[in-house]
Amino acid sequence: MPLLRSDSFKDIDFTLRRQFGKENFRPHQREIIEAALDGHDVFVQAATSFGKSLCFQLPAVIDRGITIVISPLLSLMMNQVEALKASDVDARTLNSNTTLAERDYIYADLATGHPLMRLLYVTPELCSGDHFRRKLKLVYEQHELARIVVDEAHCISEWGHDFRKDFKRLSWFRETFPDVPVMCLTATANEQVRHDVLTTLGLDKTPGKLKIFSMTAHRPNLHLEVRFTSDEANDRYDDFVTWLKGVYDRRAAVDRKAELDAIGERVENVPGIIYTISRDEVESLAAALRHDGIGARPFHAKLPNQVKEETLAKWIANDPGYDVIVATTAFGMGIDKENVRFVVHWRLPKSFEGYYQEAGRAGRDGNASYCFLYYSREDRDRVCNLVMREPVSKNASADGIINKQARQMSLSRLVAYCEDTGCCRHAAICRYFGETQVPACDYACDWHKDPQGLKRRMARGLASEEWVSTQREEGMYDEYWSE
Repeated sequence: MPLLRSDSFKDIDFTLRRQFGKENFRPHQREIIEAALDGHDVFVQAATSFGKSLCFQLPAVIDRGITIVISPLLSLMMNQVEALKASDVDARTLNSNTTLAERDYIYADLATGHPLMRLLYVTPELCSGDHFRRKLKLVYEQHELARIVVDEAHCISEWGHDFRKDFKRLSWFRETFPDVPVMCLTATANEQVRHDVLTTLGLDKTPGKLKIFSMTAHRPNLHLEVRFTSDEANDRYDDFVTWLKGVYDRRAAVDRKAELDAIGERVENVPGIIYTISRDEVESLAAALRHDGIGARPFHAKLPNQVKEETLAKWIANDPGYDVIVATTAFGMGIDKENVRFVVHWRLPKSFEGYYQEAGRAGRDGNASYCFLYYSREDRDRVCNLVMREPVSKNASADGIINKQARQMSLSRLVAYCEDTGCCRHAAICRYFGETQVPACDYACDWHKDPQGLKRRMARGLASEEWVSTQREEGMYDEYWSE
């Protein structure tokens, strides 16, 4: 039962300005939105800064009917729903944190068959429930189901770094609602993952209806750098503080300070994110930075919701004392802050895709930003040990076993990226995601900036393989980090 959809593409610019407060689209956003409004299935692979959410939010405002958005992260759903409500769009979320009153309202709205909601964000686990499915069938029978959106679609594939088995069950939507368009979005999908997504959702069966938009992974405004260290040197902290205070000093210079004063910007307003793996290290690092006069705040899952919401709001508002967020890896998903000037990985991430997604939260405004990854061979062995020991149950499916192999392979590729002193960092990232064209770097990575110096820093900064091997045999890297 196909939905009667809007054919008025002239509404796009008006809605962009009125509802979302933006004057212009970013490159390719208009083509994606027009394809969605024209009833196509759409697959979008684009970098973190692209603005993928607008590609389904704007059509949801124009189209008649409700758009169902399936997302794996509660924080992402809550952030986007709040932003949409602030733009006077009736968006809601149904998840484990939804109050009983709100849950009752949502189900009652769906039960009418003509819901007032424009967007409903749900988890993949909820989509497996019979109660929710029955409500959606009522909406579909009344021609009011506009679109199904699968965000973070790489979670569908066992070869994806964030595989979740409930995403596999989303094939139900195409089987049950064969004429309702589906949109998939991800920042991290190689050819294997893309094939799995399209096959699982049944989009490969109607190739004439499918539009694929695959953008480059290249972010030319990001300066990518690996900084080498070791347990013995233990120099991350001094190195980072020296760098950041150097940035403050340059901003405090007379001419630059006058420019900042003219636009009402503080010298210390250099927003950034530091990612690490341990909650304990998040807390201790944030405290140490505050002691040294840097406005740093911790952010992790165990903090009270009120504290997290306050921290996030003040960081986004550029409030004094909230310039740097020290966080575990879940932070940043769906956060629309464009002026993040640096992202630092204090420890080696557990996957190449995770590194790319997190680094990509810098420089969404297109201005120059910095991405440092502190790399040590000791951390390499700790993270490898952590990934190797992640449990796979005795009754694990083939998907679960394949996904563990994929995570190990991804980590191995990230280690190779860190220890490669012979090529451009941007080119290495693009090759990882299957691109054949080498991007123009314009000295935006440590190799292009100083290839010989990079080799010297690696030789001087890393512990020898012999030493690390000896320590590994003695069990020195068997420790776990609490996430």
